[in-house]
Amino acid sequence: MTTVGVPEGWPATEEEARAVQDDLRGRVVLDEPGPPPGTGTVTGVDVAYDDDLDLVAAAAVVLDAATLEVVAETTAVGRISFPYVPGLLAFREIPTVRAALDALDRPPGLVVCDGYGLAHPRRFGLASHLGVLTGLPTMGVAKNPFTFTHADPGAARGSSAALLAGSEEVGRALRTRDGVKPVYVSVGHRVSLDNALAHTLALTPAYRLPETTRRADALCRRALKEATGARNPLAGPAADPVRGWGRAL
Repeated sequence: MTTVGVPEGWPATEEEARAVQDDLRGRVVLDEPGPPPGTGTVTGVDVAYDDDLDLVAAAAVVLDAATLEVVAETTAVGRISFPYVPGLLAFREIPTVRAALDALDRPPGLVVCDGYGLAHPRRFGLASHLGVLTGLPTMGVAKNPFTFTHADPGAARGSSAALLAGSEEVGRALRTRDGVKPVYVSVGHRVSLDNALAHTLALTPAYRLPETTRRADALCRRALKEATGARNPLAGPAADPVRGWGRAL
């Protein structure tokens, strides 16, 4: 497990965080299709919090895209780096998520976030933010539609409906199981919406949520439990602050 501190120069106020979003949002790449489903690797990232102890644990789980078998996994734990503010949750998660990704022993391929990309009030959710900072293709698959509206998709698996901000399509509500509540798919960086939908279906052979999210969720919860069982998990020379938010890998 990697331990991280709050990066030097990390935004401390809502005003500073929104300025960072405004600066980075224009760097999102929307004209690349991204890797084809079922090829290479695909990585899920997720986080778990203990607000009482001011801790956040992140996990990165790499799957073989063809078999959905786990081929690598890492975790990181750090201090919560930003207060809870709707629309700015990426600033709480990115330092530890990046540390987990950095610790992988192989390229992650497409990164699937448990959250939003363009389907965000400021069109710059975690998936977009993480993609811009790392240069990796990213997408978001969320459990709920945040502030957006959509028609009810058809009941069959694979049915979808536009996720709308007024008349603007920011993602899709996608049915991954027959008759089960949809998930909410949006582009992050360097992947098309159609490809993101195809990846989501490829990653949900048996459950509503992608295997990437299911595996990363279980791992980050386990990492948080281990960290909170330690006397002081972030003390001592092992602490390794993540470098500033503007660094692109």
